[in-house]
Amino acid sequence: MMQFITPIANLAGTWLNGKVEQKAAETKVKVARAEAEAAIMVSSSTSAAEWEKIQAQNQNNSWADELYAVIFALPLVLAFAGDWGRTMVENGFTALDACPDWYKAALGIILSATFASRQATKFFMKGKK
Repeated sequence: MMQFITPIANLAGTWLNGKVEQKAAETKVKVARAEAEAAIMVSSSTSAAEWEKIQAQNQNNSWADELYAVIFALPLVLAFAGDWGRTMVENGFTALDACPDWYKAALGIILSATFASRQATKFFMKGKK
């Protein structure tokens, strides 16, 4: 009887060892995948922070933000300049509304890059693909 039990026990032990090794290999794959995803997330965050840092440094030597502030303030000022000012503002916004979507998206990207805001870029590009 013992001669039958030993081979069966060996077979069961080999099968069990194989299952343990398989689970260990699956765990290693999951750990490696999680580590790779974490590394990608860190790299992405670092790249975004570097981009914003460079943009902020470039702003120190730029007059574009002042120019855009004046341009954006013009409709506000003209709105209080009587009928001719309000008409000019309304006509201007009507003309801008008639522009193609690609132009409005490009304008949004240019403005967001000027003010170093990646989030604004994402906002302007939402649904434009």
